[in-house]
Amino acid sequence: MKQQVKYYLAGIVLLFTTTQVTAQDLHFSQFFNSPLTTNPANTGFIPDGNYRVGVNYRNQWASIPVPYKTMSAFADFQLFRDRLEYGWVGVGGVVLRDVAGSGNLTSTKVYGSVAYHQLLGQSSLLSLGFNMGSASKRVDIAKLTFGDQWNGKFFDSQLPTAEPITQSKVNYFDVQVGMNYAYFPTDNIYVNGGLSVQHVNKPHESFYEGNNQIDRRYIGFLNGIFKVSDNVIVNPGAYYARQAGSREIVAGGNVAYNLSGDGSKQVFGGAYLRFSDAAVFLVGYEISRVRMMFSYDVTTSQLANSNGRRGAYEIGIVYTGLYPNRAFNGARRATLCPSF
Repeated sequence: MKQQVKYYLAGIVLLFTTTQVTAQDLHFSQFFNSPLTTNPANTGFIPDGNYRVGVNYRNQWASIPVPYKTMSAFADFQLFRDRLEYGWVGVGGVVLRDVAGSGNLTSTKVYGSVAYHQLLGQSSLLSLGFNMGSASKRVDIAKLTFGDQWNGKFFDSQLPTAEPITQSKVNYFDVQVGMNYAYFPTDNIYVNGGLSVQHVNKPHESFYEGNNQIDRRYIGFLNGIFKVSDNVIVNPGAYYARQAGSREIVAGGNVAYNLSGDGSKQVFGGAYLRFSDAAVFLVGYEISRVRMMFSYDVTTSQLANSNGRRGAYEIGIVYTGLYPNRAFNGARRATLCPSF
């Protein structure tokens, strides 16, 4: 009985939490390992390589009956680095999928991205990019219950409902734009920041009749990479997002330690704070340019009373590659950020 009461209270908290963050998009605590969803100008913006492939998985609120599961896969590549003297083009794509709630509310998004990166002298870079694609949402109405299906003891899905749901699936076209700036005065210092706007076209999304539009989402981020010794690199970072009446602020950092002389093996540890929501602890390992990171969100909000502070765990895996036989002119470095 106590366990049922606990889940009931968790559902109430989730209801109010969802109300406060209406229309908030999918997100990852490891925003730095999901570059194309953070900002389309990150497409081909690869400071330590020429192409990368990555996957992300997030399991949120697994301690309650209806957890949220978010998955993504992405890839991006640099083009024309050997042809354009002071810039290059980035192309890429990302697939997102999210399943949430007892009605299996499923979101699937597929985007293609393009960005142009222009060197400003030998120590800074300006990038502009956009992505566009198709998004869809569907829900299993048979698994939902509504207020008018209360029979006096419990919600009975077999009872008729007057809920005006007109469809169980919606599709729409979506557009994002963004810009980045990077500054790298020495081999040991690298700083970059960016701004992006998602849902520029404010697409329509609703299972009901009416003109419901997705509010634009504004995202800003700031990253730093500082090599403090031959074996230690510090990576501070911050992320801000605002959409409708909700906002998200994340700040923290991680440290990379060189386990081998050439940097082919590294270990990571760090912590971030999502204000008014969760503390995020991170560990990771890199071998042969494959970086694997695991993070865990410890709930700090009022939801902690219901989920026992068990917020979410997240896995990010990114492989960063270098083109063979690179022949770049002297206008720029082959890699822009500090490395072992």
